[in-house]
Amino acid sequence: MTPTLLIVDDEKNTRDGLRNALEDSFDIYVAASADAALATLESVPADVVLTDLRLGGDDGMHLVEQIQKRANPPICIMMTAYGSVDTAVEAMKRGVYDFVTKPVNIDRLEILIKRAIRERNTSRENKDLRSTVERQFRIEGMIGRSEPMVAVFETIKQVAPSRATILVQGESGTGKELAARAIHHLSTRATAKFVAVHCASLTPELLASELFGHEKGAFTGAFERRIGRFEQAKGGTLFLDEIGEIDLTTQVKILRVLGERTFERVGGTETLTADIRLVAATNKNLAQLVAEGKFRDDLFFRLNVVPLTMPPLRDRKVDIPLLVDAFLRETAAENSKPPRPIAPEAMQMILNYDWPGNVRELRTAIEHGVVMATGARIECRDLPAAVRGTVPSFTVPSPPTGSGTPERLPGLDLRGSEQALILRALDECHGNRSAAAHQLGISRRTLHRRLKEWNLFKRTPNKPDS
Repeated sequence: MTPTLLIVDDEKNTRDGLRNALEDSFDIYVAASADAALATLESVPADVVLTDLRLGGDDGMHLVEQIQKRANPPICIMMTAYGSVDTAVEAMKRGVYDFVTKPVNIDRLEILIKRAIRERNTSRENKDLRSTVERQFRIEGMIGRSEPMVAVFETIKQVAPSRATILVQGESGTGKELAARAIHHLSTRATAKFVAVHCASLTPELLASELFGHEKGAFTGAFERRIGRFEQAKGGTLFLDEIGEIDLTTQVKILRVLGERTFERVGGTETLTADIRLVAATNKNLAQLVAEGKFRDDLFFRLNVVPLTMPPLRDRKVDIPLLVDAFLRETAAENSKPPRPIAPEAMQMILNYDWPGNVRELRTAIEHGVVMATGARIECRDLPAAVRGTVPSFTVPSPPTGSGTPERLPGLDLRGSEQALILRALDECHGNRSAAAHQLGISRRTLHRRLKEWNLFKRTPNKPDS
């Protein structure tokens, strides 16, 4: 489809000359004034407006301002015979894409217009792609297109409208609270409160007061009645994080709430109704805690009506580019930093890292890169030391009766870890050394040197590098 160009100039010779020079490449419309240009734009969806700075009694800057107020404004390029740096800067601030001086070099102008259209189209395509990605691979703040995350999304959508209690399990940093919030926002209780309690941070006494509230004088320091979280969440969702840390006495009280939907405040006698939807989360194996006698089996069964497991980031690395893109935009805005892309080498380093802290650690690492970057891109040097693999080895002092030589912590054998990593990469790449080297972020020559040094060639028959 041929791009449309609107030429705005009060000099007829200039309008006609530009039309004749550019009509082979664009559909041309002309206007002699700002009012005529705005009237034309009401019926002509121009891709580019090429306007003079001075339009007789009109001001080209004012025209650009009016154009920029439109829902989908065309690209604006300004011409003038009175160019200056200050004028160009002011034009850019008003929304002008670029600034050309008269007499106009037609070849350069045509290249400029085509480049502007190409960049605008690419920007729109990226925006449309991002919107598509967010629609398909995002649910209430969670992002993912991997099979484990698609399964999580499907489960959330299925159970959210119900009243069933849900137990969200997974390692720290996998997004358990995000899952709980998604369940709430997609439920029939979305207009009521979502109340979160982090159980691990409270003593048993404080937790009981936090959950059920207390009456004035119930214990030392209870100077007034306190409304607990079960009451605060009335009609909504109560999220109990790290429920595996709750003591057995409080477990009995929560079990009663789930069974009878009633409770009393600490120190009170009035029976209150618990109109809540409960979502619990833990990074511990509750079944194992039940076997050890640290968690009640009847409460476990009450909580585990619908189990939902959040996968660790190392098992969903295909989601990392989506997460990185989202975190780049979020953290750049939060820190008032310009948006910078990730250099390919840095992205490969991110993909190679195992992320023991999961999505939470990834977001922190991206924010670190956003804050530390000084160039046009976020480079490897801008990432945290742990991601770069430059964290120094840790040692612990030997017992006082020993020789005084520091004792290495178990599992910190750098050579052994490097061998294991290389062998794993070769195994995943079915012996293809070029592919393994690429996955590891090293050259094929370095990989060969390591294999020769460790006498591992016989264990890793080379497959065709195809």
